[in-house]
Amino acid sequence: MTREQAQKLLNKYQLGSCTPEEQQLLDHWYLSEAAKQPVRDEPSDPLTDEKLIWDRIAKEIPEATQTRRFKKWYSIAAAAAILIFISFGAWFFTKSHQTAKQLAQQSPIQNDVLPGGNKAVLTLANGRQIILTGARNGALAVQGKVAINKTTDGQIVYNSSRSSASDIAAKPIYNTMTTPRGGQYWVVLPDGSKALLNAASSLTYPTNFGGAERKVELTGEAYFEVAHNPDKPFRVYSKSQIVEVLGTHFNINTYDDEPDIRTTLLEGKVKVTSVVKNQIRVLKPGQQAVLNPYSFNVNDVDVEDATAWKNGTFTFENNDIQQIMRMVSRWYDVDVVYKGSLPADKFTGFVSRFSNVSEVLRMLQLTHKVKFKMDGKQITVSE
Repeated sequence: MTREQAQKLLNKYQLGSCTPEEQQLLDHWYLSEAAKQPVRDEPSDPLTDEKLIWDRIAKEIPEATQTRRFKKWYSIAAAAAILIFISFGAWFFTKSHQTAKQLAQQSPIQNDVLPGGNKAVLTLANGRQIILTGARNGALAVQGKVAINKTTDGQIVYNSSRSSASDIAAKPIYNTMTTPRGGQYWVVLPDGSKALLNAASSLTYPTNFGGAERKVELTGEAYFEVAHNPDKPFRVYSKSQIVEVLGTHFNINTYDDEPDIRTTLLEGKVKVTSVVKNQIRVLKPGQQAVLNPYSFNVNDVDVEDATAWKNGTFTFENNDIQQIMRMVSRWYDVDVVYKGSLPADKFTGFVSRFSNVSEVLRMLQLTHKVKFKMDGKQITVSE
């Protein structure tokens, strides 16, 4: 990658407008820089190696570009290049302290599976389904007075004409966006709010927000950027809870196979109501509500970890192997089986969601705590 190309991509990253392919290109650029590191026979310090790589990159990028967001990408891309992985509170490198160049020369795990991408199905009120992956850009359908369009950057946008009193009073027309395993998709709702659905998720919403509230129903996981409207609260209904906001950015993880429902607030204010417990928690930015059958707590968290998936990164933070493999299963559309006892260790680290599954598994194996065997789209996990 030339200096001009790197500058252009980093500028797009700062604006949050990188496509998955461009994010992958940035990751590969970092990996290519890592591969230039000289291979030494003696043990090396991975933190020192990483600093040398980024010192070289920094010389090619103007100082003005090296912002806080660039520094955040620094840590994400470093992990995506599989330089470092943390497990059970300690730094692990390969047993011979190999550098990234040596890691790149290792044979991959047998077989491989490509990462997920922008895949979804839109179900209209009349039951008609539109497969968005192969749908043409432009107008897709009309629901009442609302036009549904697919943009060139892969978003579904609802454009409505000005609502009259009769429109507001009319019976709502509902659409549902559903992502498969291995899919994600952006939708821009009629009020201008945005939602990014993670894999194996669905969002049901009206084509026009009439009445006193803006109500949507979620299964799975989604990141929301809600348009501010103090006169009409935005409510997300999911299993066992209701999240209410006036305008804010937040993430909800409500997968059926996860033990907790996790609601994470990035900015603004959120009210989380437990339907079963009839309890309310109000979140401030940087907090996460954790709801399960036994408790309903609020914790301070790193919101960038909780929402890393939307930026193209797997982030593990003291997760056990089963939690990690649930993420892997949903994103790569693979089945996971377990053989024998499982490690009790907790894993922490980063890896790009645009890497093939073999890269994720290889990184985990570098901890020497877990092993994997692939047979088609089935992954067997053993200690």
